[in-house]
Amino acid sequence: MAKETPLLPVEDAREMALFFVVGALCFLAALATLSAKSTYGAARSWTAEVEGELTVSLPDADRRGAEEARQLIEATEGVREARLLSKQEIDALLEPNFGSRGLPESLPLPQLIAVTAEPDTQFMGPTLERRLTEAGYAHAVDEHADWAGDVRRMLAIARLVALTAVALLASTAVAVIAFATHAALLARRDIVDVLHLAGARDRYIAGLFERRFWLLGLRAGAVGALLALGAAAAMIFGVHSSGARSGLLPVLSLDIVDLLILVLTPVIAGLAARIAARVTVIRSLKSVM
Repeated sequence: MAKETPLLPVEDAREMALFFVVGALCFLAALATLSAKSTYGAARSWTAEVEGELTVSLPDADRRGAEEARQLIEATEGVREARLLSKQEIDALLEPNFGSRGLPESLPLPQLIAVTAEPDTQFMGPTLERRLTEAGYAHAVDEHADWAGDVRRMLAIARLVALTAVALLASTAVAVIAFATHAALLARRDIVDVLHLAGARDRYIAGLFERRFWLLGLRAGAVGALLALGAAAAMIFGVHSSGARSGLLPVLSLDIVDLLILVLTPVIAGLAARIAARVTVIRSLKSVM
């Protein structure tokens, strides 16, 4: 039995450019989504660590006076722990800015007390300020939650920017596919006319293009997802091999959610290509009827 000849050519050199564009857009969209998810996770982890943390600075106190202030703070209701930092710990905090040598010995440093409040304790900063003032200590209370609020605001903006970027990339892919579908329809106008004469309906003709671009979207999306997986793996390897501290920088981990994003990328690309092809063909055929 002779093999059935497809109505549309199996290979089309003009679709290779479309394959490249859709694959690149899928790569960028998947990488942007992974980065946004990782940034959100890193910021949430950091803000969870600093919630309820305070630092009390005593510029005029000696070691003995700082210890008495520490005991006063630890006795305050709502305080879980108060720890007086040693000279070595203070030097470690200053090392990123002043190097391993630290500050000169002649330069006086304030005594620092790291305070951890009980969960859901409110107004701990003003409470400690009032108690230290009543005890006659010159002090400065830095509540880390203030910094966490700034991080949360920046996180919301970063998440909005990332989602906007993903939406723009997806819209660009759909527009490119719609344009390519329309061009393919015009290039095969003779085949479409013959099908119309043979009694084929618009839905049948649209289905031919649907399947064509559905498979193209799946393949291009799969290539883009694999490239995003490779880029994420390279970044993970680079961070782990250097041993550098990441701080608030996003650290890709390729957990279940990350892998789900990569798996869904070609499916979404295929569906977007299929819908774009169907809508474009139906509208084009109706406009010439």
